[in-house]
Amino acid sequence: MDPAPSRPSVRDITYRTELLRALPNGAIEAAITTFFLLIAVRYYEAGPTAKSFISTGGALGLLLSPVAVFWVARLQWTTTSAAAAFGLIGSAGFLLAGLYPSLPVFIGGSLLGVICGAVAIPLWTQTFQDNYPASERGKLFSRATVLRIIAAGAAAEIIGRYLGGGIDRFPIFMVFLAACGFLSSALAARIPSRPISLVGGRHPLRALRYLKEDRLLRWMIASWMFMGLGNLMMLPLRVEYLANPVHGLELSVPAIALLLGVLPNVSRLVFSLFWGRLFDRVEFLTLRIYLNLGFLLGIATFFAGSSWPGLALGAFLFGVANAGGDVAWSLWVTKIAPPDRVADYMSIHTFFTGIRGLAAPFLAFYLLEGMTIHAIAILALGLILIATLMLVFERAHGTILRG
Repeated sequence: MDPAPSRPSVRDITYRTELLRALPNGAIEAAITTFFLLIAVRYYEAGPTAKSFISTGGALGLLLSPVAVFWVARLQWTTTSAAAAFGLIGSAGFLLAGLYPSLPVFIGGSLLGVICGAVAIPLWTQTFQDNYPASERGKLFSRATVLRIIAAGAAAEIIGRYLGGGIDRFPIFMVFLAACGFLSSALAARIPSRPISLVGGRHPLRALRYLKEDRLLRWMIASWMFMGLGNLMMLPLRVEYLANPVHGLELSVPAIALLLGVLPNVSRLVFSLFWGRLFDRVEFLTLRIYLNLGFLLGIATFFAGSSWPGLALGAFLFGVANAGGDVAWSLWVTKIAPPDRVADYMSIHTFFTGIRGLAAPFLAFYLLEGMTIHAIAILALGLILIATLMLVFERAHGTILRG
């Protein structure tokens, strides 16, 4: 009698499904990072307030993530079931923005879609903590990231050419994004997971109490705040720099897609597996220091350049740093959090990411009213340098993060 075939492990089911989810998620990522703001600028001729709102959807979702984690834990939903539900709601927002094209609906629908994706991030970190072995967590995560990058780069090129034929085509593009979101949610529901432990209090912001109890967590969150504020200030200004004629460039839609979507994703693709393996093998503070220096160099090169070689080099370097940032930002709390508190620690991280992400676009666009874009870039570089020196200080005082 033949032995019964072995059932796939939780690790294998998670990994294979994440590889499939990477494809629709890549298209959504390309839309969020480039095309939502481009549609607002070119089609709706949106002002600073509208552009800032469109740029802060992810930040709002991250800000709400501790509340989302609290309710998921209280209702005893499994992490992937809850993530799938959030994805369905967000996809409905993209669909509305495509079916009823007006600036308020576009802002509301795109915001809803991005918010729902962001609030689920701590749920995914807990899932990866539970389902992936610590010795290969970074490697497995980065492999799915590689596919997502390929999908995002291909989507940026195809969508850029499609919208280059007429920005008024964007409603069909939004319907396509909704379909990607529905597919991603259906796949998410297939991944095994467990409910989150409801510990540390019974109020929506209960996770923040760990900031008081964990000194290293406080220090790391503070460093992330400086680095993230500097980096996030410059993200929407990349589109502004290339698209707005007042800065002297006014590139075409396909050219902007190449510099903001294709080239960074090519370098992310090349270096993602490299950074994933380093995350598993290298002490984390050292890894973060090198990542911060990569973001410094990428921002300085991009905004110092007005020629194609300078812009292209800056876009490439930004992608190299982003490849490591994908892994480090998503998984770093697994280095310091107790296993049953990973979602809570990650929700603290995403909460403060939301604060700076909410503030950064407004700060960037309103600083632009009285400063040059290059002066703002220098300010951002200073913030990232402060964050890096904080990590150097902590490392010099003997902190080692290899968990």
